[in-house]
Order: sequence, then structure tokens, then C-alpha cells
Amino acid sequence: MTAASLSADQRAHYAENGYLLLPGFFAAEELEPWLERFADIASGDASPPRGMLVMQDVMVAKGVRTTRERVEGIAKIQDLQNDPVLFDGYVRHERLLDLVEAFVGPDIKSIHSMLINKPPHVDGRHPLHQDLLYFPFRPAEEIVGTWTALERVTKENGCLVVVPGSQRGELLRHENPDWEHLNFGYFGAAGVGAHADRVHLEMEPGDLLLFHPLLLHGSGRNRSSGFRRAISAHYASARCRFLPGAEPVAEVRPYILVRGERQEGAI
Repeated sequence: MTAASLSADQRAHYAENGYLLLPGFFAAEELEPWLERFADIASGDASPPRGMLVMQDVMVAKGVRTTRERVEGIAKIQDLQNDPVLFDGYVRHERLLDLVEAFVGPDIKSIHSMLINKPPHVDGRHPLHQDLLYFPFRPAEEIVGTWTALERVTKENGCLVVVPGSQRGELLRHENPDWEHLNFGYFGAAGVGAHADRVHLEMEPGDLLLFHPLLLHGSGRNRSSGFRRAISAHYASARCRFLPGAEPVAEVRPYILVRGERQEGAI
């Protein structure tokens, strides 16, 4: 599927609800190298490249939960920019960029990338939040998130939950929820709680979700005996501008041009 092949109904669904689910966007054979690379890094069989963060679940890091294997304690791997298998394979995937172009235009920067594990037997919840909180540039309409299921994603193993139409609101104040076990950086939108209008998005391997950075979304516990694995990347137009007073953070998380041309004075 390319930008040109998006139907009027699909475009309208995204505009109205803030997300679009595309079943079977990636074939099973495309997912295999990403799963294998994750397994190698999470198990310790391969060293993470420069700049990559391998994040333990907070319950494992604090010794509340012990694991038999290292992978059982990994919550996510993020900042994939120096990993050719994950970055070149997923973030630079030509067919994915064709689709992203429909939302942000022809000049595209990668602004965040991660592979999410969500192991069983830990809390692992992520409260309802808006990803725009993490991006110090605008406009929001020229930023889009992508989230691809690498394995079957269900209510039982903690599928994504979204609040349709919430992207039409403002960026809310975020805070740490009053939970006993909360992973670092898992902020929640203040005063939102368990939103009555939330929708659970169950997905099959290879299904792709596109979503607006103001869309309220989160995920629940993994109550299964297996893992819930997905790979995700956010993109922005290379024409986006930093907010007043915001500083580029290239030394922490570089924004990488993946298609088109650089823009003077932009991100």
C-alpha cells in the first residue's frame, strides 16, 4: 500500500478518529529479522549499538520480580538509529515511508524508534497519554506514529487502547499515575483515568497502526504467559520547527532525514 492507494474512507477515518489500522501491511517474512534481532539483543547474545537503550521493566530492575531468562525482564529497546536491521529494515522501509508521506509530506525525519516487549508476570501498564508530550516541535498535524504488531496482540496480552477523536483536543498536562510499579517515562495524561470511550485494538502479526501525536492511547497488563512484541517509529515533516526556547537534542536522540530534503532552520 502506498499513499496514493489510501481510500477516501481511510483518510476520513484518520481525520475523524486520530488513527488508522491497516491489517496485513507487513508479510510474516518481513517481521522475522526484526524479531530475531530483538531476541539477540534482549538475550545478551548481541551487544546493542551505540546510542541504543535496553530498558528493564521496573519490577525486575528493583528486584520485585526475578526472571529465569534476561529477555523476560526487558520492557523495550529504543533509539534504533544505529542498528541497520531495525532502522534500515523498519524505519527506512520504503513502503512504510510511502504511507507516512501521505501524512507529513515528502520531506520526512525519523524522530523516535523503539521495539516493545511487554513481558508477562510484571505490571507493564502504560497509562493513557499523548506522544506529542515528547516532541518539542510543531505543527502536530505533521507528526505521525506507526506501530506494527510483531506477534498477535490481544486484550489478554495488553493491546493498545485508544480514545477516538481525542486528537482534536489540546496537549494535556501529564504526570506519574499513583501506581506501585511504573516504568520510567510512562507518564499519563492528568485527569483522564480509565476513559469510557476507549477502544481496544487487537492486531495480528504484520498489522500496522498509524496515529496522531495528540491521540490518547495506552496499554494494559500482559495477563498471558507469552510476550507482546511490537516495533514502532514516529516521523515528522522535516519542515517542523522547534517551539520557542526548545533546543535540538541531537546528541541524545538525533532526528534523521529518511526521505526528501533538509530544511533550513527546521528540526
